[in-house]
Amino acid sequence: MIDHTGVLVSDFEKSKRFYQQALAPIGYAMLSEFPAAVTGHTDVAGFGSDGASDFWISRGTPNNPPVHIAFRAADRAMVDAFYHAAIGAGGRDNGAPGLRPHYHPGYYGAFVLDPDGHNIEAVCHGE
Repeated sequence: MIDHTGVLVSDFEKSKRFYQQALAPIGYAMLSEFPAAVTGHTDVAGFGSDGASDFWISRGTPNNPPVHIAFRAADRAMVDAFYHAAIGAGGRDNGAPGLRPHYHPGYYGAFVLDPDGHNIEAVCHGE
């Protein structure tokens, strides 16, 4: 089981704002933030729900190639809301909300590119 993951971002403040807005519809919030003075390396921010940060962004040279991170949503309405919030936050369309039956029946996802080109997805499995 994966405990946490993250991406490197070129503009920490811009990415923080993007993820705060994009992930809010699926119940995520920024729960932690530590400056380089604390980490000894770089600024970081953690996002999650239920008090646990499981997705982190770190100031640095973005991952190349960009990475794909998928967040599980409780229902299709949350996937739709994620997509619209992410686009409103400056994300770029990489696949509008919809069924992807080639993955499996009931796979409903939406894809956006974050400010650094990382492929961020919200997905619901089932009705």
